[in-house]
Amino acid sequence: MGIGRLRASRAVLLAGIAAAGLVAGSAAAEPTILSSSSDDYAPGGVEACTTCHDENSPKPVLSILATPHGVKADERTPIGSPHGCQTCHGPSAAHVRDMSPVPVMFREDAPVEPQNAACLACHQGGGRMNWAGSAHQSAQLRCTSCHTIHSKEDPVAKVDVRPNVVFKDNQSAVCFQCHQEQRAMGYRLSHHPVTEGKIACSDCHNPHGSMAPKLLVKPTLNETCYQCHAEKRGPFLWEHPPAREDCTNCHEPHGSNHPSLLVNRMPLLCQQCHMAAFHPSTAYTGVNASAGVSRLDIHAAAKSCLNCHSEVHGSNHPSGPRLMR
Repeated sequence: MGIGRLRASRAVLLAGIAAAGLVAGSAAAEPTILSSSSDDYAPGGVEACTTCHDENSPKPVLSILATPHGVKADERTPIGSPHGCQTCHGPSAAHVRDMSPVPVMFREDAPVEPQNAACLACHQGGGRMNWAGSAHQSAQLRCTSCHTIHSKEDPVAKVDVRPNVVFKDNQSAVCFQCHQEQRAMGYRLSHHPVTEGKIACSDCHNPHGSMAPKLLVKPTLNETCYQCHAEKRGPFLWEHPPAREDCTNCHEPHGSNHPSLLVNRMPLLCQQCHMAAFHPSTAYTGVNASAGVSRLDIHAAAKSCLNCHSEVHGSNHPSGPRLMR
């Protein structure tokens, strides 16, 4: 009897959980914008809006027809859907009737969350899964702060004739509107070729949110760097612990006035850690203290420490514990 009652209770519990899941699932699946009744939508689809909003408007909008959002033959796009522009801008029957504001207006004085919800109703997967709670979302950034929806050439997603190729110099210009410090660092003597358009901010950072710190595209900083600098990954027979731990122990990724993006010049960079007796702790100024004249010392000339310890990221040589080969 006890076992029978247990099974019956378990069946009731599972049925309740399933019912709750169906209710929650149906509520979650309901679109943010399209949940209004059909009476709230102006009939006529795109034509209902473009009768007034055309290329003679203060802000021309018809260029959206040349974007992925404007493929009329594809029902997944706003322009291809039955409600047309109202798919994003909200039900607009009252607006067409007496020019009252529509629920979702993409302008600076409109609330942020409804605007972003209109975009996220479709754009939720892929690299945008971590948008909620991300640095940009917490800063109340709008999708339209970076993206130009109606423009044929979105600055942060402009592609050329090759698939999935971004004109990366346009993207960095958008990011640098807010990230002025990183922009300045990008013009230092040693820098990644961001300003030259050879790499983009999104090669290292995911602006839509990430599980990693600093919106990195990979779980750790080093894994992000290894996308391009694979030869530094290892594994090595003899590892250099600072390099294995964090690339920024020695490098400033956004730009530096020292060679190779170093955070300090040689040999001072190495001597921040290597303070043992003999030559690691010697102050190499390039001046012979006893004679009072300049000298060319191998410990300070050219690559300094790297003149001897050339495999500073790690060595696979059997005789390389000091990273000299």
